[in-house]
Amino acid sequence: MGNEFVYKDMRKSEKEVADYLQKLNIWWNFEQPIYVSDDKERPRVWTPDFYLPELGIYIEVCGSKDFDYEYRESIYKKNKIPIIFIHKYKTKEEWQKFLRKSIEELHQKRWRIVSKLRF
Repeated sequence: MGNEFVYKDMRKSEKEVADYLQKLNIWWNFEQPIYVSDDKERPRVWTPDFYLPELGIYIEVCGSKDFDYEYRESIYKKNKIPIIFIHKYKTKEEWQKFLRKSIEELHQKRWRIVSKLRF
């Protein structure tokens, strides 16, 4: 799952998420670049920690309370990029459950949109 050689470039918390995704048999790409428009409408290239291509979801592993994740989250939301923020420093034991629940909720939301297409 994913690219094993990138493990050396990962922080410990990212490795734990990568291992968990592998355990779930979910393919991932590490730090796949995406284009966003920031709050001043400037184009930017950001690299969320994981992209799950089969699910069309990004994951950002939040390792520090000193980083402004709220700003990043607002930019992803503005650009309609499906992303899950895992605050491992807050939820040391519950992050796996949170990730599974968040993936499920995201797909339920997608299903509600798709189901509107029925005739």
